[in-house]
Amino acid sequence: MSLQPGHVFDSLNDLLWEKDPRQLHGWQRVMVKALQILYVMLRDLLHGELNLRAMSLVYTTLLSLVPLLALSFSVLKGFGVHNQIEPLLYNFLQPLGPKGEEVAQQIMAFVENVKVGVLGALGLVFLLYTVLSLLQKIEASFNYVWHVEHLRSLSQRFSNYLSVILIGPVMIFSAIGITATVINNELVQRLVAIEPFGTLVVTLSKLLPYLLVGVAFTFVYIFIPNTRVKVGAAAVGGLLAGFLWQTTGWAFAAFIASSTKYAAIYSSFAILVLLLIWLYINWLVLLVGAQVAFYVQHPQYLTRYRVRLVLSNRMRERLALVVMYLVGYNHFHNRPPWTVDSLSEHLSIPAEAVGRLVEMLQQQGFLVPTAAEPEAYLPARDIETIHLYDLLSVVRRAEESRFVNPERMLPVTPVDVLLTRLEGAMESTLDGETLRDLVLEGKAPVSG
Repeated sequence: MSLQPGHVFDSLNDLLWEKDPRQLHGWQRVMVKALQILYVMLRDLLHGELNLRAMSLVYTTLLSLVPLLALSFSVLKGFGVHNQIEPLLYNFLQPLGPKGEEVAQQIMAFVENVKVGVLGALGLVFLLYTVLSLLQKIEASFNYVWHVEHLRSLSQRFSNYLSVILIGPVMIFSAIGITATVINNELVQRLVAIEPFGTLVVTLSKLLPYLLVGVAFTFVYIFIPNTRVKVGAAAVGGLLAGFLWQTTGWAFAAFIASSTKYAAIYSSFAILVLLLIWLYINWLVLLVGAQVAFYVQHPQYLTRYRVRLVLSNRMRERLALVVMYLVGYNHFHNRPPWTVDSLSEHLSIPAEAVGRLVEMLQQQGFLVPTAAEPEAYLPARDIETIHLYDLLSVVRRAEESRFVNPERMLPVTPVDVLLTRLEGAMESTLDGETLRDLVLEGKAPVSG
């Protein structure tokens, strides 16, 4: 009996989505998880949002590349290693072929013409704004991947982004310098002359670019998103993205070397077109790695169809009361405040849903964020003044449009009377109860 493609497809679907991976053991569970991640990654790429964000980052990169390198150049000049920027830029553009070196030299000429010290106050502000806008766009793309709907506060953005600009280049070149020193060490050189250590060192030197890029991407995945990313999940995404980045670089270089049609079609614009394609591939690889890290940390999103988090009215009211209770309890008893991630973990609810509700409560004047990072939340006013009826009324009216609301509808007397009775019943049931009353009734929850 021959296997039909439809039967194979159904069997694969049953294996991936119908069976609980926790019932599998060893390599089977790992294989199923890997196939699930591959499936949802292909689905997300076909959805198109990652592609659009990668294209957007290409445009912002073109605007910000020279200012970013100019600032890095100024910082590294103080350490005497500014001349290392050009080789690093050339290595990045090496897949473009012989024209890559020419592009790198032209970019460095632009960078050297940007004198940070003589730009003046307005010029320096514009330079910083251009660079910060690139980092903000990157954070927004990573927040989309991690289902986070708001950026860091303005002060946090400025301090964090500035630390990346000023400290990042120093750390990169320090790591490169340490690696070169270790390789050139006399003891290491003696070990290289002895087999099998020589072969081992050569192999490690070939794997070192993958490792360094993977570590760099891991750091980016931990630092950039406005949420708590576990090191293990970031490492999986970072190492995969590092492998893809190095591999696509070789593949792109081979494509350039074997293709002469682009030069014939685009003439002198060919190198610009190829540069745009190469930047797009790099950003797409970086976002794909971030998406993998997200699915590793949140396996509940590994579903056959895309997850749409829509809270019912009942769930929104319950979640609002629970969040306000937990926040009010910790505040009343001088315990650490809750963050979106700690609330999500404690309630076993996706952080995206908790974040939306917390943002709504913040807009309606029930919660205020702290200055810490990540943001934690406190009651916006004394919990004795927060009436439960007011809280539920606000939650029920949240996201109402001025174009679609009860006041604009044609009156229907029986329905209006019924709703008025329900409203009055809720108000009389709560009878002036406040958040403080709710807090005093409860037991100590797990700390935020």
